[in-house]
Amino acid sequence: MQNQNDFLGRAEDFADQFLRYSKNYLPHIARLCLVSTFLEDGLRMWWQWHEQREYMDISWGCGYFLATVFVLINLVGQLGGVFMVLFRKKVEVACGLLLFIVVLQTIAYQILWDMQFLFRNLALVGGLALVLAESKKEARTIFAGVPSLGENKPKTYLMLGGRILLVFMFLTLVRFEFSVMQVFEIVVGGLLMALVAVGYKTKLSAFMLVLVLNVFNIYVNAWWSIPAYKPMRDFLKYDFFQTMSVIGGLLMLISLGPGGVSMDEHKKQW
Repeated sequence: MQNQNDFLGRAEDFADQFLRYSKNYLPHIARLCLVSTFLEDGLRMWWQWHEQREYMDISWGCGYFLATVFVLINLVGQLGGVFMVLFRKKVEVACGLLLFIVVLQTIAYQILWDMQFLFRNLALVGGLALVLAESKKEARTIFAGVPSLGENKPKTYLMLGGRILLVFMFLTLVRFEFSVMQVFEIVVGGLLMALVAVGYKTKLSAFMLVLVLNVFNIYVNAWWSIPAYKPMRDFLKYDFFQTMSVIGGLLMLISLGPGGVSMDEHKKQW
């Protein structure tokens, strides 16, 4: 037990050291990773304009005009939202816009009842909640020396919701196959996600998950190794950037901390 505590202590020290060295640029990297799936999808709307418009027309029978409007909304909405988040311009509006795109695509692509896609979209919503929470933090500290009027409850609840929704990403990665790697992924990944959800050893757990998801993403979703003419390339690219967005959410969690509704926060009061 003593050895285990020593190991956890050293791991937490390493995570804290990493945060100290990276605190100036970690939020920027987190935001870029988080909006990467929207950036990739917005650019894809431009590069595959005719294919996307034709797909919507065939799927819904909505006609040329409405299909064009759909693609245009996705293109402008996603690229505009990404720009606003990266440059921190009207972040609340940007998050609302990107949330609207997530809901629109969930309905338009008829993935509401596809649990894998639905859970990934919920994880994306969790990431957007963390971006919004970061903007709430900045709003409170913009005037140096002005005393706080109390706990920032909207930020606290956004952090809680963001943490819980990020768990859905892990659920899409679980495959109930009896192999050593799969058992390792379920046990270790599940434990780390549970710790993130309840807010215990949050920064260390999120840091470990970032490492695990990066390895998984590069190994499983290597879209660059698939020839451009194969449809599988687009599917893997979609999965890759969605996972990158969840990694961005975890990096944001490392930067911000777990928030007020967490075991880590309550431990400070004991």
